[in-house]
Amino acid sequence: MARKGRDISGWLVIDKPAGPTSTAVVNKVRWALNAKKAGHAGTLDPEATGVLAVALGEATKTVPFVTDALKCYAFTVRLGQATNTDDAEGEVIATSDVRPSDDEIKAALGAFVGDILQVPPQFSAVKIDGERAYKRAREGEEMDLAARPLWVEELVLTDRPDPDHVALEMTCGKGGYVRAIARDLGAALGCFGHVTQLRRLWSGPFEASEGLSLDAVEALARTPDLDAHILPLELGLADLPELRCTPEGAARLRNGNPGMVLAADVEYGDEAWASLDGKAVAVGVYKSGELHPNRVFNP
Repeated sequence: MARKGRDISGWLVIDKPAGPTSTAVVNKVRWALNAKKAGHAGTLDPEATGVLAVALGEATKTVPFVTDALKCYAFTVRLGQATNTDDAEGEVIATSDVRPSDDEIKAALGAFVGDILQVPPQFSAVKIDGERAYKRAREGEEMDLAARPLWVEELVLTDRPDPDHVALEMTCGKGGYVRAIARDLGAALGCFGHVTQLRRLWSGPFEASEGLSLDAVEALARTPDLDAHILPLELGLADLPELRCTPEGAARLRNGNPGMVLAADVEYGDEAWASLDGKAVAVGVYKSGELHPNRVFNP
C-alpha cells in the first residue's frame, strides 16, 4: 500500500535536542510536513545534540553523499572513569586517580589523527550475525568487534574546565564513533574516559547553527512557514562536480539512459551530477561526454 502524504523534496535541518532518537526526529518532521518520504543523513545517539539533516522525497537519494562527507563534533570527556557504554548513560566499570596534564593530552591526540582503526563501542548499531551489537550488550554479552577504518582530519583540545574533564573538537569522515575516541584516549592516557556531552556542529553542507529546533517544527507544523525552511535537494550533492545538460540530455538521463553533458573539469570515470536549469537530473559516472546515471531524480 502506498504511503500517504505530500510529494515534497529537499532538506530540513534540525538542531536535535538531547533525548529523542534520530528516527523519532525524522518521524516528527515527516508528520509536521505531511511528507510521504523522509530519512536522515547520519544517526546521532539519543543524548547527543546538533545537526540532524532530514532528507525529504527525492533528497533521500542524496543521503549517501552527505553521510560520506566530513562532519565536526564538539564533545566533553570525563577522565578517570570508564563506562560499559563509553558515555554517561552507562555503568562505571573502572576508575583511576590519574589525571593527565594538558600537554600530555595534546601529545596523545596525535595518535588519533589521519587514517586510524577504531573498534566500535559494545553498545553500538554494528551488526553481529544480523543482530545489533547493542542488543547483545544489553544481555550482558561482551563481543569481539572488528576494528574499522576512520579518517580523522583534526582532533584538538578546546578547553580544560577542571582536572576531571576535557573538551575536544573533532572533524572526521564517515563511520566515526566519538565514544570510541573518548574510550581509547582515556586508555592511551592511562586514566580511562567516557563522553559526557556530544554535539555535532556540522555535517557536510549543513550546520547546527542554522537548524530548526523540534519546538519550532511543532509550532510551524502543517503550515507554509515550515515549508519555507526546506532547502534544495541539490545541497546533498555539494561534494560532487556538477555537469550541465541539455533538455534532450536530461530526458535521456531521466529514462535511465546515458545523456550528453557539457564539458567540465571532470575526468573519465568520475562520479558527478547533471543539472538542467540548476535542478538535479541524475547522479552517475562521467564517460566521454556523457553521464551514465545510477540515480535519477523525478521532477
